[in-house]
Amino acid sequence: MPRRQSSRGTCVFCKNDYTRSGMGRHLSACKARKAAIANEEASDSPKTGLFHLVVQGTHSPDHWMHLQVPVDATLHDLDQFLRDTWLECCGHLSMFQITGKNFMSQVFESWWGNEDQDMDFELSEVLAPGIKFAHEYDFGTSTYLAVRVLSEREGVASTDKLVQILARNHPLDYRCEVCGEPATRICGFCGYTLLCDECIETHECGEEGLLPVVNSPRMGMCGYTGGAW
Repeated sequence: MPRRQSSRGTCVFCKNDYTRSGMGRHLSACKARKAAIANEEASDSPKTGLFHLVVQGTHSPDHWMHLQVPVDATLHDLDQFLRDTWLECCGHLSMFQITGKNFMSQVFESWWGNEDQDMDFELSEVLAPGIKFAHEYDFGTSTYLAVRVLSEREGVASTDKLVQILARNHPLDYRCEVCGEPATRICGFCGYTLLCDECIETHECGEEGLLPVVNSPRMGMCGYTGGAW
């Protein structure tokens, strides 16, 4: 995959930029976020448990997100969000690995038995603050994500989306490996070569292996062309 680079993202509350390593600390101290939480607590809206998750590409950690998810959301809900935002290309299978157990998007019965479970579990049944777990999408050309539960609190769930993005990395500055201009395509046929629009014209692999440069750890894999966000 393309070379690793440092990344920054914007806090949705105060609109300031922070690094990947600094965003978690910022969100716990952000005055604008604290004010929003105070408004929640003073409102008559029903309260629920909320997990703060941080997710990043296992092999491309500069793709990252901080998420707020109700504890009664299911693993299916979280899996669908990750697919919609970062992963979905061809309807592949996916799996969470949590405390030594596998939770599959689809479980197949077999004559030798199967200890895998489905994703029909509420997050509160399998997660708690401090737990680290993994997500894998596509068991052929796999994209691996690392997830951690940073904290849990009582609050008002988002009315717009079940999973709320608190912060996400800005698109990374990928450069054409031929001329150094901003890259727009990545070639999966020759070691994930990054190319600009001009250098695509003379690239020996042709158009078939080219995919767009996108803000996702699945960039360049299978038929992935970008997420919904």
